[in-house]
Amino acid sequence: QVQLTESGGGLVQPGGSLRLSCAASGRTFSRYDMGWFRQAPGKERESVATISWSGGSLKYADSVKGRFTISRDNAKNTVYLQMNSLKPEDTAVYSCAVVGQYGLGISPAFWGQGTQVTVSS
Repeated sequence: QVQLTESGGGLVQPGGSLRLSCAASGRTFSRYDMGWFRQAPGKERESVATISWSGGSLKYADSVKGRFTISRDNAKNTVYLQMNSLKPEDTAVYSCAVVGQYGLGISPAFWGQGTQVTVSS
């Protein structure tokens, strides 16, 4: 079991930046593949970015490629999402989840509570 806590959301103007953090409890974080997801009002939740347990494999949704960067620090049990050139359509609740273990994928699990990102002038 692992508990995930997101932070770093807020209100930002279009073109601005935010860095989200997802802190994990426990001693097993380094074995987990992690993902960031978002859900906008009235829309289904979508995958934004994933990172493998080692950090060597990164995947992004087409809508955020070139603007968002996922990274992790296993010593700090934390995964990050650096979001640059934000657009109003990036407005959503962002959540992190475990998406695999040592590269073996699972249905997203151990969801955090989410953090609100609002992009507006």
